Amino acid sequence: MSSLPAGWYKDPADTSTQRYWDGEGWLGEAIPADAVPPDGPPAVKAEPPVPPAAPAPQPPQPQPYGSPPPGYPAQPTTPPAYGPPPGWGPQPGWGPQHPGAQAPPPGWQPPPPGWQQPPPGWQPQPGQPMHAYAYPMPQAMPHGLPLAGLGRRLTARLIDIAVVLALNVVVNGWFIYQYWQDFAPIFREYMRQVAAGNQNVTVEPTPRMQTLSIAILTVATLLWLLYEAPSIGARGQTLGKRAMGIKVFRVESTAPIGFGRAFTRWARLGMWTLFWWCGVGLIVQFFFSLSPLFDPRLRQAWHDKAAATVVVAVPPGAHPTVKAAPSGDLPGGSK
Repeated sequence: MSSLPAGWYKDPADTSTQRYWDGEGWLGEAIPADAVPPDGPPAVKAEPPVPPAAPAPQPPQPQPYGSPPPGYPAQPTTPPAYGPPPGWGPQPGWGPQHPGAQAPPPGWQPPPPGWQQPPPGWQPQPGQPMHAYAYPMPQAMPHGLPLAGLGRRLTARLIDIAVVLALNVVVNGWFIYQYWQDFAPIFREYMRQVAAGNQNVTVEPTPRMQTLSIAILTVATLLWLLYEAPSIGARGQTLGKRAMGIKVFRVESTAPIGFGRAFTRWARLGMWTLFWWCGVGLIVQFFFSLSPLFDPRLRQAWHDKAAATVVVAVPPGAHPTVKAAPSGDLPGGSK
């Protein structure tokens, strides 16, 4: 029991207010400390009535067979008029057309499987296509660098061909001269027979010409290999690619591709030089040079696909900005 008599005192919890002390505890709500308190204790507020308890939930009653569930909206007594939506038109070959139906606009395509009708009032954003498959695919940027264009790649290849031809003049010059020594008399005799009106002119190469032709093609192929494979394996560039600002990278990393992959890349194209004598080699190499057109995503030529390489444009001072993950983290990569 407290010895403090009942009365109004400052609230110890908040001295800016005062409350009524009944000798055992504080009653009522606090009032400002400078307000004149009423005589006696504050009025006690009536407690709000207790709301009645909610009735216990009743188990669902079984519905007669064929009746709608509770809360189902009532259906109209007369069936609605069935028909196509406004502007609908059947496709050619669907059978008899609905009177007043309109043909679809040119280029109309049915929606893909799983497509859902948009909600009422939906409108596409300005400048956005209607369907997701109409969005343009982003351009691939291997290792953060743009892909090399076909024009730059062909120009680099022509520069490399000129360099290899110059090497052949130096290394293969003696074999070519010996071949011409045997070929020139045969060619002059052929032209003399044609000028004389002989329609059945036959030209037979000498055995030495056949040996020399094999030697010339073999040396030309080896010169091309020694010129391209080591430089691509170590630096990713030949003289032509360096001049055009393009470079060969691995698909999975920016490390040098190495001689093994460089040889694989060159062999798919360069080994056909051995078949120049029948014309097949030149035709195959021509299509190999145009094969980046068949891969719009990464512009990989067939020999790039064989070696898992990609050719990118390297502007002066540019460096790869994206480092590939280790081989063990690549999907399907080797450990």
